[in-house]
Amino acid sequence: MHDAAAPAAPAATDLVAALDIGGTKIAGALVAPGGEILLRAQRPTPAREDGATVLAAVRAVLDELAADAVRWRRVSALGIGSAGPVDASAGTVSPVNVPGWRDFPLVEEVRPAVGPRPVVLVGDGVAIAAAEHWQGAARGRAGALCMVVSTGVGGGLVLGGRLHPGPTGNAGHIGHISVDLDGDPCPCGGRGCVERLASGPNIARRALAAGWRPGPDGDTTAAGVARAARSGDPVALASYERAAQALAAGIAATATLVEIEVAVVGGGVAGAGEVLFAPLRRALSGYATLSFVRDLEVVPARTGTDAGLLGAAAAALALSGGAGSRPPAATR
Repeated sequence: MHDAAAPAAPAATDLVAALDIGGTKIAGALVAPGGEILLRAQRPTPAREDGATVLAAVRAVLDELAADAVRWRRVSALGIGSAGPVDASAGTVSPVNVPGWRDFPLVEEVRPAVGPRPVVLVGDGVAIAAAEHWQGAARGRAGALCMVVSTGVGGGLVLGGRLHPGPTGNAGHIGHISVDLDGDPCPCGGRGCVERLASGPNIARRALAAGWRPGPDGDTTAAGVARAARSGDPVALASYERAAQALAAGIAATATLVEIEVAVVGGGVAGAGEVLFAPLRRALSGYATLSFVRDLEVVPARTGTDAGLLGAAAAALALSGGAGSRPPAATR
């Protein structure tokens, strides 16, 4: 008589699923405890379509990840970093650049795909902060502002060595600090916001309005302005100087309020390198003058184009109590 076979041991749940949702793409990944991306999936964002069509793209990404059944069984949680505003407490998203989603119940809508696993939603700026604190330039730092300067300007905070998303998942959204009281109206409804002065489209807009013209390649983006600035074009340099001044004012204000020790700057505009960072550091020395913020560092981000995915995974680990070697916990 043979003994009955012992039941199979349950699969280890040491991976995290991550979604990075933006206006141009919806990216997904399965992420290992050490930050390695084991599997990727991606779809274009049908940003001008209705909400159901956008959701279908999200589900397609999740379905592609779940098709690897062996790894999917190891997933402990799903982290979502989304363009905002988001409301983590309600599980809803209202991305400015996805009109079909307004107070869209994203967490509820993805639950059928992930079953009983926890779902953690944060804004994309908070995701950047989670990524940089876990794997990037803010690793080991007790207090950090991590920023993405691109089509918009977003950010997230690490305070007391812990991710600080705030009650709705939007804490640290530096792009909509007003730094010019009589400045241009911002699409957010404010005036003179950091984003209105320092985002890529606004750097290019200001340079063009002041008389700058692109080179033979016809590139009228902020990257084209940066190339002209490296060649010494005074109008291009002035546009980056103005962006750097706005960023410095916002960073200094944040540091004065919460005593961060480092500001990490990533995103497409940060790709300008010293065209941005040199005037940013100069301007910061004129704003961060109090003794407790005078030594504030400004450094480039390190997590690159995977920041959104790594950040969504890191936030899920920190906020869900996921298994494995997780990043430091979060405070709300």
